[in-house]
Amino acid sequence: MQSGLRAISGDVVVIQDADLEYDPQDYHVLLRPIQAGRSKVVYGSRFLGEHRAMRFWHSVGNKGLTLVTNLLYDTTLTDMETCYKVFTADVARKITPLREPRWGFDPEITARILRAGYRIYEVPISYAGREYDEGKKISWRDGFVVLRALIRCRLTK
Repeated sequence: MQSGLRAISGDVVVIQDADLEYDPQDYHVLLRPIQAGRSKVVYGSRFLGEHRAMRFWHSVGNKGLTLVTNLLYDTTLTDMETCYKVFTADVARKITPLREPRWGFDPEITARILRAGYRIYEVPISYAGREYDEGKKISWRDGFVVLRALIRCRLTK
């Protein structure tokens, strides 16, 4: 992620996981608010669009971490943990370099965007989440990494 953000040469950054749980055909939906000048930051929300049902505890964890984000950063996101984050290159330059390793980089991006004064525009996306037997790697322990990153980013500059 660090290398990719340092190598930006275009006008817009699209962050997407490599496992294709998120459909690249949604790019046009994600780019539309930026192209229309409505926002400099767009997140694809798995909870606003059609999706294959995720495991109950993944949903609870995601919604809990999103609630903490909303409380700490005075926002109303539905899916902070989405792996579809799109923003302009000038936003990318303001939020880098990232400091959090592993799962912490994702909430750090959100925290830095919100601390910089940007509001995040959410759009519905399609989502076909994988199961553990298909290679899903995140567990409940990773939620603590995310929570720590959210709080650390809130308390530090």
